[in-house]
Amino acid sequence: MEFSLLGSAAIAVFAFWVMLRFEAKRGNAAGCAVDLWDAGLVSAGVGLVAGRIAAMLAAGVNPLANPGQIILIRSGVSTTVTVLVTLAAFAVLARRDLLAAADGISAAALAGLAGWHAGCVTTGSCLGVESDLPWAMALEGSDITRHPVELYTAGLLLAGAIGVALWKQYGRPPIGAPAGAALAIAGTARLVTEPMRISLAGGPTALYAAGLVVGAAGVVAAYALRGSNRATPGGRDAP
Repeated sequence: MEFSLLGSAAIAVFAFWVMLRFEAKRGNAAGCAVDLWDAGLVSAGVGLVAGRIAAMLAAGVNPLANPGQIILIRSGVSTTVTVLVTLAAFAVLARRDLLAAADGISAAALAGLAGWHAGCVTTGSCLGVESDLPWAMALEGSDITRHPVELYTAGLLLAGAIGVALWKQYGRPPIGAPAGAALAIAGTARLVTEPMRISLAGGPTALYAAGLVVGAAGVVAAYALRGSNRATPGGRDAP
């Protein structure tokens, strides 16, 4: 039985919680009427279950006949389905205050993604294509060294999370800009590291590119509409 991906999920939840706590002490989510912890966990949980079921169906496994395999996570999850369903679930939960909630959770969401990728240490799936770099790593029993691509991704996402948090604290970005930046950072981190992953079919690069473009467009739009944004504390326009 394979429970190692649950370890990755636990690391992701912990990283998400730490960043939320860090930002809560600094008022970065002030003005947001949504419980970001609950909304984040529920959205991610719904997305993971949907992605897991999609992966099972793609592998020819009936989730109704094999419900236990939803938890065992033997063949991973569908990244595309997980991302889209998570975003949709969060949009529904935070629909009354969506932009403020998205800004409030932006840094924590990136930290959670960083934790998920760093969780490769529990699954033994950190490595990608071959590399001769000094920090390249090899699987036990192998002489072939490879890029620790999942750790690269985790590092990029964590740096992005810290950057967004500090930007909200000191840069006073307009409402919607931190959420757009977080989406662009997530897409960029995956696009940059995708060529170093071992894959027969290639990853969903179109999804990552779309995240980068949509996120960047959101930041530009937020600044373009800055004058019409309502004033809120914790990194938004002051009166």
